Amino acid sequence: MTKQKVLFVCIHNSARSQMAEELLRKLAGDRFEVESAGIEPGKLNPAVVEVLKEEGIDISGKKTQAVMDLLKQSKLYSCVITVCDETSAESCPVFPGVTKRLHWDFTDPSKFEGSWEDKLAKTRAVREQIRQKIEDWLNN
Repeated sequence: MTKQKVLFVCIHNSARSQMAEELLRKLAGDRFEVESAGIEPGKLNPAVVEVLKEEGIDISGKKTQAVMDLLKQSKLYSCVITVCDETSAESCPVFPGVTKRLHWDFTDPSKFEGSWEDKLAKTRAVREQIRQKIEDWLNN
């Protein structure tokens, strides 16, 4: 069986798209080939690295990547899912050959304020929202 290719996109590829990529890989990596990228790639969010470690997923050595680099490589995806706010999602390039484009709006962990524990708690909440959305999508 050929795996469907899925790309998750957000602004910096530092939090939401990384969590979505890794959670889909964990939940259904046998069915999907999955990547993530950012419109303006930044650095991995340390809170995201931490909450994924709680899932047994280590992305500490992973690099962020630009969605435009994937486009220039002529990569094709069966589904591109934006996980940023609606306005930012509109600046995502259109990939040729994409059969499905979805938008899932999640809060950006880079905007969380408070103590380290507060940021971790809020990032965990986003992780769980992403997990639930992926599980719902897999069941439909």
